[in-house]
Amino acid sequence: MESEGNINTVRKPRFLCLHGFRTSAEIHRKQMQKWPQSLLDNLDLVYVDAPFPCQGKSAVEGLFDPPYYEWFQYNNEFTEYKNLDECLEYIEECMIKYGPFDGLLGFSQGGILAAALPGLQEKGVALTNVPKVKFLIIIGGGKFKSPSLAEKAYPSPITCPSLHFLGEKDFMKAFGKEVIETCVEPVVVHHPKGHTVPLLGMVFCSFQMRRI
Repeated sequence: MESEGNINTVRKPRFLCLHGFRTSAEIHRKQMQKWPQSLLDNLDLVYVDAPFPCQGKSAVEGLFDPPYYEWFQYNNEFTEYKNLDECLEYIEECMIKYGPFDGLLGFSQGGILAAALPGLQEKGVALTNVPKVKFLIIIGGGKFKSPSLAEKAYPSPITCPSLHFLGEKDFMKAFGKEVIETCVEPVVVHHPKGHTVPLLGMVFCSFQMRRI
């Protein structure tokens, strides 16, 4: 577990950070360093490794050192999932251990989880022993495709404030748009890159800090 932020002063918004598929908390922390320190200093970011060791080749092998982890496993159509219940229990355990949390920040597979958790919490399927999720930051995320799971995860519009990053060259772009359509008054940031944590400019960061 990696943490940034000093909670001995005025409490900053605390986000549980869910990393991408077959990466790690440490890799996610390094990816987030693309954001200016002036913004990161105004957030309390807690990074945790996913519960399952990587079961195949990682896309970041050669770019970042192992070990690598994954939140759950899925079929090629992304309609069947393995170890998802255990994953949800693990996330709740992390929120109890390191919380309380104000929101979730998810990238890629972590973004898919982050987008689903408010609805699953509302339905009493997950996060039943922690405070309600109040904020979402989703980078390169998407929605679960299983109809039975989607019915539970997206029973109604996501009403908590949400910030979404869409890459013009991201293979997940269309799926990210589906999440945005589920949210009430989402804030959407478009960037020209692919499936990555985008580099942010100082003007944008100043604007977003005022919103937070």
